[in-house]
Amino acid sequence: MNLALFDFDGTITQREMFADFVRAAVSTRRRLAGALLFGPMLAGYKLGLVSANAIRASVVHFGFRGVPADVVDEAGRRFALDVLPAALRPDALARIRWHRQQGDRVMVVSGALDVYLAHWCRHHELDLLCSRLETRGGVLTGRYRGAQCVGAEKSRRIREVLDLDEFPVIYAYGDTHEDLDMLRLAHRRYYRGQELA
Repeated sequence: MNLALFDFDGTITQREMFADFVRAAVSTRRRLAGALLFGPMLAGYKLGLVSANAIRASVVHFGFRGVPADVVDEAGRRFALDVLPAALRPDALARIRWHRQQGDRVMVVSGALDVYLAHWCRHHELDLLCSRLETRGGVLTGRYRGAQCVGAEKSRRIREVLDLDEFPVIYAYGDTHEDLDMLRLAHRRYYRGQELA
């Protein structure tokens, strides 16, 4: 059995889905207030002064702090069923099917949020490592549980749960610099659909 590691946003999907989920799951009132609050931060991101991690952490804190976990989980379930299918790349789904037909273990390793990605991966019977939202007493704290699953954290988590020596061939698929550490674990690396030497 070989191993196939897939990034989600931009690799399996046609675009980053974080903002789409925030629009779907965060109340209109919070979104409007957040648009004013995060304007300067987004400008800083476009200028290269603010990291994507910092923006995501701030949006999660502002958008989800104090919200019942079951409400956000239900929003994630609906998002996985109603929104994600239209955003998927047919070529990526075909590649996942090919790996499954070969008997490979297929794992999605993503910075995307567990509240929707867990539903999608369960539906497609795929293993998952991703960014997780912290919950206390059934309510979201507005923080991540552990580090965001991007960059070096992707490879750290993969090594934490898998013995990579068990797999004769490891494939990895990604589309941004946040995937490069994961791609370095693989024998066959695909970046934006092209195999790297």
